[in-house]
Amino acid sequence: MSKRWFWLAVVCCGLGAGLSAPAVDAEESAPPETADSEAEAPPTKLDAKERQEYYELLSVLVDTLDQVERNYVKKLSRRELIEAAVEGVLRKLDPYSNYIAPDDITRFRTSVENEFGGIGIQITSDQGVIKILSPVVGSPAYKAGLQAGDRIVGVEGKTTEGLNIEDVVKLLKGEIGAPVTIRVVGPNDAEPREVTVKRELVHLETVLGDDRQANDLWDFMLDDERKIGYIRLTAFSRDTADELKHALEELKKAGLRGLVLDLRFNPGGLLTSAIDVSDLFVTEGRIVSTEGRNTQPRAWEAHAEETFGGFPMAVLVNRYSASSSEIVAACLQDHHRAVVIGERTWGKGSVQNVVELEGGRSALKLTTASYKRPSGKNIHRFPDASEEDEWGVTPDEGYALKLGDQELRELVEHRRQKDIVRRRAQPKPALEVATATDATPPVADAPTDGAPETNAPVAVPAEVKPADSKPAENDAKPESAESKPTQDPPADKPAEPKPATEEAEKDFADRQLAKALEYVQGELAKKP
Repeated sequence: MSKRWFWLAVVCCGLGAGLSAPAVDAEESAPPETADSEAEAPPTKLDAKERQEYYELLSVLVDTLDQVERNYVKKLSRRELIEAAVEGVLRKLDPYSNYIAPDDITRFRTSVENEFGGIGIQITSDQGVIKILSPVVGSPAYKAGLQAGDRIVGVEGKTTEGLNIEDVVKLLKGEIGAPVTIRVVGPNDAEPREVTVKRELVHLETVLGDDRQANDLWDFMLDDERKIGYIRLTAFSRDTADELKHALEELKKAGLRGLVLDLRFNPGGLLTSAIDVSDLFVTEGRIVSTEGRNTQPRAWEAHAEETFGGFPMAVLVNRYSASSSEIVAACLQDHHRAVVIGERTWGKGSVQNVVELEGGRSALKLTTASYKRPSGKNIHRFPDASEEDEWGVTPDEGYALKLGDQELRELVEHRRQKDIVRRRAQPKPALEVATATDATPPVADAPTDGAPETNAPVAVPAEVKPADSKPAENDAKPESAESKPTQDPPADKPAEPKPATEEAEKDFADRQLAKALEYVQGELAKKP
């Protein structure tokens, strides 16, 4: 067979297979939740005339691939050429439609769960030295006594000198239940010590408070006198709604009278999670709906059961609040359940379906529908949208408060320092084995107290993708769940994360949070 006929066969077979492949909702992928993916309409199949037209047009692609393989100055693999062709097609679409290569498919599936197999540390590079930024509370690393500020000088007998963060992450990753030996040097250590830790399934919390209690659990009460709670959602994972419900129940027991829900820097996540979170605050009516060219229209309604009401509420958003966080903010705003404070959100209101390719070895993520607010207004910011167009979530009148780039950086660093677990215990013996059987918070006799690691995908003014921005790398490098923005905002590059220290964090006046507190306090003052 000539090479041209080879390429023709490859492209045509791929076209035929792709047009009939089953679709899985990206919001519910890895693994999909069939309750929400069943309602999707099947992909359209081309009729004979349309298919023939496609084949004729594909001759341009076939001839190009043939010429490149035959005559290009450097030899390229056929897979490279095919993947480049696929990516070229998708670049003509929107920023959220993309090809997921075999090397990325596992990480993509892991990202939705916000769980991963590892030891539970967040690491950073300080002038080429790999340091622990923070352990994840309740993780194997936490129970083994690994501390913020510890230098990692070796993993499994291999020095980390000259390695970047990605290289160290790969060394720390491995089979769940398998041990990994790390050589660390603490701030007070004269010599390196070895710590052997078993890799476990690590759960990254998405429901955070403002400060830690002595047992490392979050304190969600921001104003004890007025009983105003504060809850920060960093992403929308499968456990977010349940964790939020638990936090609200604890606040209610403590006499909750008002609440600030912080969705700033939240890039989104699972659609079902956003719906469940909204349902905790709204008793009836539309939460969100979706519309597409070739998908079944969908709508989700609120339920009166298990609703937390009877108190004033403020929702904080900023330019990096996207997707699921916009669904929640829009729902609470349209139902007049909360006042939205901050700045206009990102404007990511599209639905992606995942089509498995090569029997699941790779995948295609394709935009198929868009979200509508309860009011019917559009959320998505299309490429040609102007500032005057309808997109995103705009703060309520009188509550717009935009932070400058430097102020944003300071806010990010302020929160980052609060999230770090700062241990004060003495260094552990030379060799330890730590295991974790679950992803629950630490027991009462946990080694120390402090502030925890957070998986918040921190975004600051930068040429970075909001959902991909993070203060450091986790040892299994999960990304945020899949409803996420992928278009770069124009701005400066963020500062590198700073390793943890015992110094008191710099005072920072969070003007947006102060505005939210002012609103809630004002509403409470109106009550008898």
